[in-house]
Amino acid sequence: MLRPHDPQRCPADQALELISGKWKPMLLWRLSSSPMRHSQLRRALPGVSQRMLTLHLREMERDGLITRTVFEPVPPHVEYALTPAARRVLPLLEAFGAWWLEAHAQLGAAPTQVTHDAETNVRVFRIRR
Repeated sequence: MLRPHDPQRCPADQALELISGKWKPMLLWRLSSSPMRHSQLRRALPGVSQRMLTLHLREMERDGLITRTVFEPVPPHVEYALTPAARRVLPLLEAFGAWWLEAHAQLGAAPTQVTHDAETNVRVFRIRR
C-alpha cells in the first residue's frame, strides 16, 4: 500500500516497499513491452496462483503502477498496462538485474554448511571458515 512519505525513513526502502513481492518485479517486466490481459499474465508467470496474481495487480493499480482498462465488446476483457511512473522504475530494475548477473558468483562465494534440525523442522545455514 502506498503510504505517505516518511522523511525519517530511507527513501530507497520506501520505494522498494512499493515494488516488493515475489511477483511484482516480474509483472513490471512482463508489462514493459505491451499491455497484457489477465490470462496472458497468468500464462507468462508459471507458478503464480489466480489469487496472488489478482492481489498483486490490485495493489499495483491502487499504488499507481498499472492501469486497468475494461473493454466491453463480447466477450468483455481487461488489459493491464504500466503507468508513466512505473516506466520510470524499469531502468532501475534493469540495472539491479545487471548487478545481480555480475555479482552472483561473488555473492555466493562463501561455502555454506546446511544442517536440518528434525525436531524443529528448520534448516540452518552456516558459513564455513
